[in-house]
Amino acid sequence: MSEIRIRNNGPLLVKSTVALKDAEGNEYNLEGKDQYALCRCGKSATAPFCDGAHRDGFSSECSAT
Repeated sequence: MSEIRIRNNGPLLVKSTVALKDAEGNEYNLEGKDQYALCRCGKSATAPFCDGAHRDGFSSECSAT
């Protein structure tokens, strides 16, 4: 099952084998990865992947309604 989970004050956790592409359509190499975290704070040095930089002060909580 594919799933994207929003972590409060943190990244998007992706559990899926779906392709991840940049703005030009180039595909990221996700070989061997069935889950990864995508940055939401914009501070990651490894964007679009999360490197934990949000710990310096990022606040966002989203709830399904």
